[in-house]
Amino acid sequence: MKVVIIGAGEVGFHIANRLVMENKDVVVIDKNPDALRRVSDNIDVQIVSGSGSSPVILEEAGVKKAEILLAVTDSDEINLTACLVANIISPSTLKLARLRDADYDDYHDTFRDHAPHIDTLINPEIEVVKTIDRLMSVPGAVDVGEFADGRVKFVGIYLEKDARLAGVRLSELTERIGAQPPLILAIIRDEELIIPRGNNRLLPGDLIYFISEEDKLLDTLSVFDKHTHPLRRVLIIGGGRIGTRLALLLEEKSIYTKIIEKRPEQCNILADRMNKAVVLCGDGSDQGLLNEENIQDMDVVITLTSDEETNILTSLLAKRMGAHKTITKIDKFSYFPLMTAIGLEQVVSPRLSSINTILQHIRRGKVLSAISLKGEQAEVMEAIALETSDIVGTPLRKIAFPKDALLAGIIHKEKIIIPSGDSVIEPEDRIIIFATRKAIPKIEKILAVKLEYF
Repeated sequence: MKVVIIGAGEVGFHIANRLVMENKDVVVIDKNPDALRRVSDNIDVQIVSGSGSSPVILEEAGVKKAEILLAVTDSDEINLTACLVANIISPSTLKLARLRDADYDDYHDTFRDHAPHIDTLINPEIEVVKTIDRLMSVPGAVDVGEFADGRVKFVGIYLEKDARLAGVRLSELTERIGAQPPLILAIIRDEELIIPRGNNRLLPGDLIYFISEEDKLLDTLSVFDKHTHPLRRVLIIGGGRIGTRLALLLEEKSIYTKIIEKRPEQCNILADRMNKAVVLCGDGSDQGLLNEENIQDMDVVITLTSDEETNILTSLLAKRMGAHKTITKIDKFSYFPLMTAIGLEQVVSPRLSSINTILQHIRRGKVLSAISLKGEQAEVMEAIALETSDIVGTPLRKIAFPKDALLAGIIHKEKIIIPSGDSVIEPEDRIIIFATRKAIPKIEKILAVKLEYF
């Protein structure tokens, strides 16, 4: 598979890195020599210097032979123009554009339905608000994904040192819990991915990923000593585009919301747009202001300013002042490993949300969604089993699945099945697959060529 990426920023860089590790042919286009140098110094890809909206540059990048073009520059106009020009040169190439301006929100469907030069539009701000909403809905979770229209949850939680399962082997879970244990897909310990086996122990500080049916999620979380608390009061620090989108969503859910925004002109805009949310004009990192607003009574404090260092420091201050929970927006991927060490477990990134959304569209086969684990060492994918697949109609114990990949769930009509060796996949079943980064090329080969069941 050949992929042309326009834009060598954080999103373009990390998608290129992921795809190269999966043995894909990648070309990166950008006008910024420093950005291109960073790519060429760290990733084995072809780089092309120039504008991604130029037909000459697209020809030079080999867009005619590309299966996918990703336009992920910081300019919405360049991304749209690049897709238009690419469609003229190579109509068969799948084209994805990242758009961030809210002015385009009401036109996404129109673009998809009536603009043949754009196959998919992705707004990172919309995606990150969805991520925040999921994190708020699952107590103690630092990562939440949804499959089967929300009926299956994929959740990551940190194990506390005083948790009852700390030090317990996976083979002992049934005895310790007294019931069927949750399906644990992965453990991340000291930034290393562990594929769980029966003799592995759960240790304090582990980031544990598991699958659960939605109606059983709270029971599953209680196994890890994570208990639900009603979400009634939310404080948003930063009333920019993401903060505005989130506040409007919370208003729809009738959740009491306050927004602190530093810029007076933006405060006026927010006051006009909000129906119920309280808008405060001030510095969200001001301890006196936070104290006046009774931050200790807030169920969640969400820091969404444009300065990630401010977000980090404000979240730490909010926790110190008694906020029950914080969610912090950061942009630099290099900061992610540091967050847990300083006590900030719930972190979101518009760029990472964009990457997850892009991945589901570039996976071969009938992949409905794809979610990266923190650290990007593995993925969980939801796909559809096709009638022509060798995996259909055969007990799973007789099927050779790639190493470091696991069939984690089967959704048959309205029934959710945690698979066993005797489980049989039927045509049109939805399938949830966990795969390490190394196993993804094998999974894709199976999906696209050999079995054709996705």
